[in-house]
Amino acid sequence: MANFALIGAAGYIAPRHLKAIKDTGNDLLAAYDRFDSVGRLDSFFPDCSFFTEHELFDRFCSKQMASSNPLQWMSICTPNYTHDAFIRYGLRLGCDVICEKPVVLNPYNVDALLKVEEETHHKAYTILQLRLHDSIAALKKKIDEGPADKIYDVDLTYITSRGKWYYTSWKGDVHKSGGIATNIGVHFYDMLQWIFGPVSENIVHVMSFDRVAGYLGLKRARVRYFLSINSDCLPDNAVEGEKRTYRSISIDGEEFEFSQGFTELHTLSYQKILSGEGFRIAESRPCIEIVSRIREATPIGLVGDYHPLAALPLSPHPFGWKDSR
Repeated sequence: MANFALIGAAGYIAPRHLKAIKDTGNDLLAAYDRFDSVGRLDSFFPDCSFFTEHELFDRFCSKQMASSNPLQWMSICTPNYTHDAFIRYGLRLGCDVICEKPVVLNPYNVDALLKVEEETHHKAYTILQLRLHDSIAALKKKIDEGPADKIYDVDLTYITSRGKWYYTSWKGDVHKSGGIATNIGVHFYDMLQWIFGPVSENIVHVMSFDRVAGYLGLKRARVRYFLSINSDCLPDNAVEGEKRTYRSISIDGEEFEFSQGFTELHTLSYQKILSGEGFRIAESRPCIEIVSRIREATPIGLVGDYHPLAALPLSPHPFGWKDSR
């Protein structure tokens, strides 16, 4: 049994990490969040010490490290822009670290963290759970074993509706979340480059506060993508089914089905990490480069090979704000 501490216990993704820690037979000694709505801890680790001030959390963890029952792991489930600082904190405390994606917002943050790993002799891992999905792993195997010179045509559509709360939270601030591509798309970009190879071309056609559409030229695929958090972008078949999330990947015109099998991927990720087979933060660098370049790009408009949904009319910001980009 390994001892964990967790930062970000009140966040959306925290229950998946709590479940993974418990399901892998480990113990959570301490948790920290500025917000105290953490009754979820009762379902997993009711004896866990909880703190709303980082200074007190740090004092507890530091004393624990000097005890006969030290911490071995730090899990990080906080807003995207804080990941870099908390990974550094965990490594320098003397823990190995597991951080939710995106591990950082910029490629240079990855490079700096690798130096901290080297200095501390501890390791930082990230969650790239789509690589562990059975259907996606099978697709990669099929592509790897297929004709080496074949270039696939791929369309990615992901619409996950969000209410007005999104725009006043950290997720609606591009400087904190990284924008739409980073916040809801980074795991898809990782999956695509993992399967089809490195990026040769990265074009953005449309980018707004609620959507991004563009084109990725990969070694073995031409990818058109459209990502949005606006329910007005949902296709008719999704609306008729009263769904507010729509996920589709087509490869050479055929739909790739991977809608099932997501529930246990965080636990599987923890199993891999704890056995020494997890994804180190260096492995996330390609997808961080993709989303960073998208964020910094100047959209070219509806020119060239763009996703059909890119032509949808843009929406005004629900609060009348101008896009910070």
